[in-house]
Amino acid sequence: MKKIAILSSHNGSGLDAIYDAIEQKNLNAEIALVISNNTNAVVLQKAQKYALDSYLINAKTDASPDDEIIRILNEKKCKYIFLAGYMKKLSSKITRNFRVINSHPALLPKYGGSGMYGSHVHKAVIKNGETQSGVTIHKVSENYDEGEIILQIPITLSKDETAETLEIKIKKLERQAIVQALNICLK
Repeated sequence: MKKIAILSSHNGSGLDAIYDAIEQKNLNAEIALVISNNTNAVVLQKAQKYALDSYLINAKTDASPDDEIIRILNEKKCKYIFLAGYMKKLSSKITRNFRVINSHPALLPKYGGSGMYGSHVHKAVIKNGETQSGVTIHKVSENYDEGEIILQIPITLSKDETAETLEIKIKKLERQAIVQALNICLK
């Protein structure tokens, strides 16, 4: 069975999607561990609720956070990493040695790159009068949002769409996209 590590800085909604899919036998994988760089991250509470091993790793806890992440991933024999809102850029030591997958709340290459995450993306989509948005699941490279695209699911925006309503639609769509993409990647 393939082992997945979840890295998240905040809520880790991707963790919920993956956990539920495994429980419902829609994803043949195991969540090996959860890592956050944020002491107050809700994802750490979720990991405890789901009885998953979890770690707080940042510049305050470790002199070299990336090296510590690598050590734990190797210890747990985990080759796959899913980024569920992880707000730190990963070093090439991680991106080149593990299969790192990210979910982005837009149709890349539009609305990607540094600073383009969460509500910032949705606000930009609405401000620019886009008629379509969606979710992109992609492999992670050394550059923000430039890795190979695994899966994209588009949605059409309503005429009265707001950043808030779009975010709700994208989060729902993201749950589906994450599971579909992981089923492709874990074969």
